[in-house]
Amino acid sequence: MENILTKVLPQEGGLEGSRSGVYNGVIGLLGLFTLVGIAFGLHAFYLGYHNAYGVSREVPWGVVLAAYVFFVVTSTGLCLVSSIGHVFGFETFKPIAKRSVFLAIATIVSGFLVIAFEIENPWRMAIYNIISPNLTSSIWWMGTLYGAYLFFMLIEFALLQAGKHKIAGMLGLLGVISGVAAHSNLGAVFGLLNGREYWHGPYMPIYFIVSAMMSGCATVILFHWLGYKINGWKMSEQLQESLRSVAKLGALLYIVIMFFTTWKFIAGLSGHPPGEYEAFMALLNGPFANNFWYGEVALGLVIPLVIILAVRARNITAMAFGSACSIIGIFVMRYDLVLIGQIIPGFHELNIVDLPHILPYAPTLHEWMVTLSGFTFCGILFMMGERLFRGHLSEDH
Repeated sequence: MENILTKVLPQEGGLEGSRSGVYNGVIGLLGLFTLVGIAFGLHAFYLGYHNAYGVSREVPWGVVLAAYVFFVVTSTGLCLVSSIGHVFGFETFKPIAKRSVFLAIATIVSGFLVIAFEIENPWRMAIYNIISPNLTSSIWWMGTLYGAYLFFMLIEFALLQAGKHKIAGMLGLLGVISGVAAHSNLGAVFGLLNGREYWHGPYMPIYFIVSAMMSGCATVILFHWLGYKINGWKMSEQLQESLRSVAKLGALLYIVIMFFTTWKFIAGLSGHPPGEYEAFMALLNGPFANNFWYGEVALGLVIPLVIILAVRARNITAMAFGSACSIIGIFVMRYDLVLIGQIIPGFHELNIVDLPHILPYAPTLHEWMVTLSGFTFCGILFMMGERLFRGHLSEDH
């Protein structure tokens, strides 16, 4: 069968010659940053998180947890977007399946690396998850469901590589079910905390699923473009059409998230609900205003949407730039989501003496390096995937 992509050989061909030297150099640099980040995480174990991290009893979750949320959200989104083609049978989306499934695995594993240095005793989670399950705990369900999700995704990817697309589609459906369950449960970890008004409510699980697909669309476009640049190939018309469809879906999801965000703000500001009102004002014109307006709104939503509409979803390079902006903005969204729900003291409306209006938090070097290690490790997995799986060559099935 004819390959779904058309290969244009460079001077040395593929990743050979000087191209291979650049590839090895990038892998080495990413590996160095990953090891340094892991070293900082291990040092935090030794020092104690209360000394190494900027978190506190009042603000127990910081940028490391935000990075974990970012990675697992992106992984679920990649799973959902890739499933449109090879699970649910929409032909236009089939060419993106292999690389998208591999990226879903790479991002969830990177999320596990990061969360290992956020949980002070990560080995206990794996042990007691099995020998002492707590079925009433959202955190227990999160670990269990994400474990099942990773298991199904690994088998699905292996079957795709073996060309067994029908069975892979069945495993992909199990991956979609476990991924949606795990991700909505992650939203419930926030939404069921009735002591945190900014998070509390049924909105969170739904928002997490929709924003996951938005993240998945941006990641699919950017990393397919990068993959073809790395390999020195030219995209076939089928793959370009597939990425155009992903971009159109992404444009719709940007608009949906704008709609969600607008009504969330209207609900949070109407009637000055205690705790929630102050949190939203911190985003609108408080200490998180730059994050919200420049990061979440401009980079995360407006710029990628405008680019997709301006090029009518036809210029892959322009859309890859917009997707890069979107991914940066989405990380800021996750950071703001995690922090805003914690920074307003629970009893602030009682005007307790010496209780700050907004609780302080600033990420430390240890936290930034652990977070960076997650991104560099994900980059290593992506680069290795391009070489080990020959750029995820696919056949029209």
